[in-house]
Formats: sequence, structure tokens, C-alpha cells
Amino acid sequence: MSEQNQIDEQAKNQSLENYRTAPGERLTTDEGVPLSNTDDSLKAGGRGPTLLEDFHFQQKLSAFDRERIPERVVHARGAGAHGYFQPYEAMSEFTKAKFLGNPATKTPVFVRFSTVGGSRGSADSVRDVRGFSVKFYTEDGNYDIVGNNIPVFFIQDAIKFPDLVHSIKPEPNNEIPQASTAHPNFWDFISLVPESMHMIMWVLSDRTVPRNFSTMQGFGIHTFRWVNAEGKSRFVKYHWKPLAGVHSNVFDEAQKIAGKDPDFHRRTLWDSIEMGNYPEYELGVQIVEEEDEHKFDFDILDSTKIIPEELVPVRPIGKMILNRNPDNFFAETEQVAYQPSNVVPGIDFSDDPLLQGRLMSYHDTQLHRLGSPNFVHLPINRPVCPFSNNNQDGRMQMDIKTSSVNYSPNSLGGNLPAPVAPEDGGFVTHPERVEGHKVRERSPSFADHFSQATLFWNSLSTGEKDRLVEAAHFELGKVPQMEVKERMLQRFNQVDGELAKRVAKGLGMPAPTEPATPNHGQSSPALSQEHTTKTAKGRKVAILAADGVDAAQIATIKQSLSAMHISSELVSLYGGSIVNSQGGNIAVDKTFLTTASVLYDAIYVPGGAKSVEALTAHGDPLSFIHEAFKHFKPMAATGEGVDLMMQSDLKGIDSSQVNGKMSAQLGVVASRDTSEMATFAKTFVDAIKEHRFWTRPVPGTASVKAAAQKMLMDKEQVAV
Repeated sequence: MSEQNQIDEQAKNQSLENYRTAPGERLTTDEGVPLSNTDDSLKAGGRGPTLLEDFHFQQKLSAFDRERIPERVVHARGAGAHGYFQPYEAMSEFTKAKFLGNPATKTPVFVRFSTVGGSRGSADSVRDVRGFSVKFYTEDGNYDIVGNNIPVFFIQDAIKFPDLVHSIKPEPNNEIPQASTAHPNFWDFISLVPESMHMIMWVLSDRTVPRNFSTMQGFGIHTFRWVNAEGKSRFVKYHWKPLAGVHSNVFDEAQKIAGKDPDFHRRTLWDSIEMGNYPEYELGVQIVEEEDEHKFDFDILDSTKIIPEELVPVRPIGKMILNRNPDNFFAETEQVAYQPSNVVPGIDFSDDPLLQGRLMSYHDTQLHRLGSPNFVHLPINRPVCPFSNNNQDGRMQMDIKTSSVNYSPNSLGGNLPAPVAPEDGGFVTHPERVEGHKVRERSPSFADHFSQATLFWNSLSTGEKDRLVEAAHFELGKVPQMEVKERMLQRFNQVDGELAKRVAKGLGMPAPTEPATPNHGQSSPALSQEHTTKTAKGRKVAILAADGVDAAQIATIKQSLSAMHISSELVSLYGGSIVNSQGGNIAVDKTFLTTASVLYDAIYVPGGAKSVEALTAHGDPLSFIHEAFKHFKPMAATGEGVDLMMQSDLKGIDSSQVNGKMSAQLGVVASRDTSEMATFAKTFVDAIKEHRFWTRPVPGTASVKAAAQKMLMDKEQVAV
């Protein structure tokens, strides 16, 4: 590889430099003509008609009229970021893809996260599948992993994709509801398509209300091929694991976030990168030898199935770090064009029928959205390696080709550009042997629709099961048609009899008397978020304070939080600043009117008698605290701040312990003794790492029974 073709993590950033523009000193037309006025159109007299000859008016308005391009049919609502990927080790044994062959290589990437069902103007936090797509700008061209945050999909064959999406989208008669599957059309379709039941279990789980993009898994969904230099092929599945762990909102919280800050996910991603809390993900692969393709009791080409990690462990192969925000949302995030068909030598496709359909559909979508086959010329889509072919003209052709020939083979132009021999790195499709009759049918190996849905159910913790059932109550509670709900109960009964009974109870319907299929009892711990990584890095804490707050307590906590890369904001009754107990000023970041507890991962109430008195006299701080407790978040208070926190009726918290020295109960850390602030701060940080304390007995939630049972068991153990 020549010196000018060297790729590093800055290669894409440098390639974009030629396209970046700053505001000029002089206002001009697109052709560079200086303009003396852009506030008034040209008229025949001050009150006369506008003149047709006003070329500046025409250009300005015609450009404005065409600012929007068609939004994506699915994944319309998204956010993106730049970064790089670096392998842990050379993977040359398995693939000749060069960007995976050298652990010193840092390949630039652009990642786009998105919801699936909503329009561009919908909220971030809705219950929905999330897109997780990565474009690698490699030395051999662009490679795209176009995936989701769930490892399986609703359907097995791409021909059903239009039907699926039509059922998810707002209903055609009234364009309702937006960004929601809680309506009759979706559940009517699902009740008639049993292959979707594994995906439905994931959709109803915590996975579809992720806390943010930094705590969200990603998957390639399909089975792909890796091919090494010797031509040996193996099957591979992709897993993106967030190093911050996999964490979610509760549904009540997600709904409130949609109103308080519909941009919550994209804002959190942007702010995290700006603060240097870069999102990090580990790429893992499951590799299956070709000779083992049929050794499982499911088909690895079936996109409604996972390969359980107990059967094929996930091998970590590298890390991706997102460290730079886009300069322009439209030019980069909106115009980036992902395609599963973008592969490089060493990576190829399987016969997965859903993948096969996507190979055509995604490219066709880009042609429609971006208006030309030259969409690769857009800066965000251009590879960082040289590219050359005989494609000619068309809209958005940005290269000035100087050759007098545009065909191949040719002798007049030295036969350039010339094909690249396989031994020199030219792409070669894996020579898979294929034969069979032309038929429209489904492979019998795709026929099992329920065993992995049962596996997922069995793998969840008690709290996760509770929340899944509540999600089913909400979704099907929005469906008035009894026959649709009856069919869905039959589907749930094929997954697990107890699940069907619990769903039926919430819907007020007769429960099936016997399970349609016995539960096989198998589980996979990796499917539960209970076993995820626990870290406090990147979390955000609300500090509730008013005039008279204890300055030393705030300073100690903020220092401890900052040391662990936890950000904090001071929330008060009014904007501007507050006067602390020492007479100094502390800037207020937000007021109770401009923010809400759902936008923070934890809260802290410092002491200071006047501060607590002022907050107590106002209803919002008590509501703020109560809601954070209801959403199972870590909470802390010191000194007189304990009084304010305990007024919020925290069920299950022993007030006698709180009134003494430091106590930590169900994620509530409290201490009236401010002499132990360092120890207190460490305990609070440890609580933040846990993310949620699901066993709190919060009224009106499914956690009440579980928490009561745990408290009873704890007392029995103490008695013993």
C-alpha cells in the first residue's frame, strides 16, 4: 500500500476537511455575486408587486423549498458520531479483511443510532427497536454493519418487510399513532405471523427502552461469511457490547422523557462526546465452521434465531470509540448511506433470505432518498481510499473525469481503470455451490417459532419478567379488537403458560387452562441485563439546592463525582445563582421548571438548613425526589438534606437508620454526620454504578411483591 493510502483514525476527518466551510465575510449569491440586501424583495415601489427579475429572491427561496430530502421509511429518527475501531489481535486466520488484520490499525468509523418506527420529528425515548449501524472507512473501501440493538428480527423473509412496516407505522386512515406499536394493526399482523414471537419477547422487554446509546447493545442480526486468504469460509455473527453496560429506562420514565426532552438520546450522545466521556463498544464475533452449519436444532440462516452463547461463545476482537460529533447534522447524519451490500475482500454474505432482500432494498432506498447513483460522492459516504470506475455522469457527479474513454476494456486509455487480480486484493465472491428448484416456500428448518422465545423468557430476572408483562398489558390494552387479543394470548401460551396467564389477567380475559407447549426449561444468562457491566462513568446527577446550601458538602460530592467521570447539574428554584452558607455564589444549571428527574441517573440533596427549608416550601423538589425513587434510581442526602428526602415517602426505607450515621438501603444513601463525607461519597458512587435498585417496593409497580418477599427473606436470614 502506497504511503498516501495509509489509513488511520484521522483519515476520514482529514478527507472531510476539503468540504468544511466557515461563514465568509461577505454575503453573496451561490455564484459569488455580492449582495447589498437580503431582507427585502425587489418591488415596483415600496408597496408594489414583487418583480420576477429578483434573482436573489428566486435563488434563496428555491434553495429553501428543497432543503428536505425524503426521510427514511424506517430508521428516520437518528443521531450519529465519528470515531475509530481498533482490533485486539490479527484475525487473518479467519478473514483477509485488512482492517481486521493488524492490531495497530485504527479504522475511522461513522455510527448512526436510530429508532425504527417513528418519523424524523418523533421522540427518542419511545418503546422501539433501535438501529445500530457502523460504517468502516477501510483501506479497501467502505464496509457497513447495518444492525439493531436486538439480535433477531420479526420476519424470516424480506418479502414480508413492507407488510411488517405498514403494520407498525401510523394507521393509514388517521395517521395515528406516531412512533408506537400500541395499536390494532401491528398486533393484528403479529398475531397472524408466529415467526415474530421471539422478536416480540425482546420488543416487550427492557431492551426497547434503552437509557441512552452508550448503554445499548448492537447486533449484526444476520449470519455473514468471513473468508481468509486461502479461500476458507466460516460463518460469523456480530455483537457490539457497550463497555458502560446495558441499561434501560422504565416505561413510565421513557414516556415522561418523551415530553420533557424528546431529544434525550441524541442530546446525551452529543454531550457525552463534548465532555470527553466517549462511548465505547467492544466488537465480538461468534464463529461457526462451515462443517458445523447444521449441527444446531435451529437454522443459523434464520434471522428470528440467535446462537446462544453457551453453544458458541462470543469472542471479543476489538474496540470502537466514538470521539467526535458531526459538524453538520444534515451533511453527515442525514445523508450517510448504509448498505449491507457494502463489503470488502474477506467478508461475504450468507443465504439468509432476510439479508438477501436487504442487499437490494437498502441500495434502492439510497437511490430514492439521495436522488442519484452518485450518492457515494457525498463527503460522508466517500471512501478514504482511492476509487475509480467508468460510471458516468448523472446528478451529483462531483468528479471531473479527464479521460477520453469511459468503457472497459479499452486500449486508448491504457485499459484504465483495470480490474484487480484476486491475488492483489480484488474482491472475489465465495464460490458457494448452489442448486435447487425455483420455488416460493420456506425451509422446514425455519419452522420452530417458539422455543427461543421461551429461552428468552426463561433467561429474564423476576423484575424483567414483571416489566415485560406490564408492557404486554399496555400494548394490547390499546387494541379494542377482542379476536386480536385472543390470538395473542394463544401465541403467548405457546411461549409459556404462566406468561399467558399473567398477560390475560392484566387484559381482563380468560386465561388458557393449559400451556400449548411445555416449557423446555433452558435459559441463557447472557440474555438478561441483570448480568451486565456496572460502571458509574458517564452518568449524570442532579444536585437539588437553594440559598443557604452547605458549600463544603456540595464541593466534596462534586469532586468525587467528577473523579469518576460523572457529570452533575445544580437544580434550583430559580435561575442565575444561589448563595451558599459561606456567602459565595454557585451557578444554577437548571430549574425545576426546565428539567425533570427523568433526565438524570441519580440525585443528591446536600445539607444547609435554609436551603432545605426553601426547597421544602416548594412542591417541585418533593415530586422530583419521589419520582426518582419510583424509577429505582440511586439517591443520596447529607445533613439537613436527609429531612427533605424523607418527606417524599420513600417506601421500604427504615427512617430510624437514616436518622443515625450513614446508611445505604435500596440505593438510598443518607448520612446526618457530615464528618464522613469521603466515605459517603464513595458509597454514593457505588450506588450509581448499580444504575437501578429494582427491589424497591414502589406503589403501583410490579416490584412491590418482589421487594416484600426479599425483605421477608432478609429478616428470616437475620433471625437464623
